[in-house]
Amino acid sequence: MKPTRLLAAACVLALAACQHAAPRNPMATWVPSRNYDARRAQLIVVHYTEQDSVQHSLDTLRSSNSGGRVSAHYLLGDDGRIYQLVSDEHRAWHAGAGRWGTIHELNSASIGIEIDNDGHEPFTDAQIDALIRLLEDLTRRHRIPKTEVIGHSDLAPGRKIDPGPLFPWKRLHEAGFGIWPDPAAPPPPPGFDPVNALRLIGYPVDDLEATIHSYRMRFRGDDARTLDEEDLRILNSLAAQVRGGR
Repeated sequence: MKPTRLLAAACVLALAACQHAAPRNPMATWVPSRNYDARRAQLIVVHYTEQDSVQHSLDTLRSSNSGGRVSAHYLLGDDGRIYQLVSDEHRAWHAGAGRWGTIHELNSASIGIEIDNDGHEPFTDAQIDALIRLLEDLTRRHRIPKTEVIGHSDLAPGRKIDPGPLFPWKRLHEAGFGIWPDPAAPPPPPGFDPVNALRLIGYPVDDLEATIHSYRMRFRGDDARTLDEEDLRILNSLAAQVRGGR
């Protein structure tokens, strides 16, 4: 190889190294330590796009659209094709304001997965199969507990409703992800507090009616905003799973 080509190749490699190197503070002397770890996601948030096509969603998730900039790590098409828009290690703007358990800054603590769905149609088998494959990969590589897969509406009751009451949470649980009540669970004991159970599961309970709506969409597949006796049994079962380490 000619010297000029060698020099050009060296410059390209040096530039690439600079682009991927961790930022260093010019005010300080760099004395590196090996005692650190990358910040890892603690949970995975599932969304629907509420748009009419994958291309429409790709455009929205990559541009400064009229509603403000938004992004997600992944987008799943009707045919099961998986698109990645943001590196797992980077923070995507998908969750917004909300809370899940003790986590308040959800964008920094989660991986966001958008599913091409307008909110009124069933999710395709290809989409759910692809989602399960993706969840298996993400939970394994990032050591995220398989139980820590939630919906956008779970962390932001009253503000968000996706992935909606049509999303097949039970099927996801049968594949090993999320939580689901034991169908054989007994009724709750006397004095059972459903609000405390919702809080223990992870739901914010500042607006209880909105929280119940989010819970009902996920675990009952409807839009109700009140609890009945079956809900008390379900919540008792879910709370017991959380207390037992899920």
